[in-house]
Amino acid sequence: VFDLAAQGEVIDGMDWYARAANVAGHLSNLYNVTPAAAAGVIAALSPNNRWERNVVDAENIIRAYVDGSADDAMNVKVCTYGKMKAKAIKVLEAGDEDGGLDIATILNGRKITAFFWCIMESHSDVCIDGHAYSIWFGDRLTMKEVPNIGKKLYASITSDYVAAAEFINERDGGSLQPFQVQAITWCAWRRLHGVTK
Repeated sequence: VFDLAAQGEVIDGMDWYARAANVAGHLSNLYNVTPAAAAGVIAALSPNNRWERNVVDAENIIRAYVDGSADDAMNVKVCTYGKMKAKAIKVLEAGDEDGGLDIATILNGRKITAFFWCIMESHSDVCIDGHAYSIWFGDRLTMKEVPNIGKKLYASITSDYVAAAEFINERDGGSLQPFQVQAITWCAWRRLHGVTK
């Protein structure tokens, strides 16, 4: 899939998480929360949510929390699950005294925790969602066809993305991080299979 990526998709994927980190940084500056807290809110609100809407929801939750209270933030409408909104508020309450470890503990789920660390540009994490699973599996699966990605399978898929990044870097003389390979393949996969979400 990486080799099927158009040049624009390679560039888009290489920069995807850096742009997400910029969004978190902008929200951090605008509302005087830490970049990690902003990234944690974005990650918490990401399940079943389009990126553009995810950013809007994150800003609305942060604004309501900062300008009002946790109760005000709970009353904000978001395009994800209610328990994810509650996690976003807990992230804001926790702040960031320990480099994001408390935030990661609050997020808890493997996918959203990895998404958080990828936004923070942690080089050892890969966000494995249904699309990343399909890419790894080698066939287009609907989200209903994707199995539950348990701890062992998640670790195995992550390890394979790390190995793919190492192979690509050795072959091409590059320095891509595994999370960038995941993002590049996701960009290509969307085009190849007409994925809109």
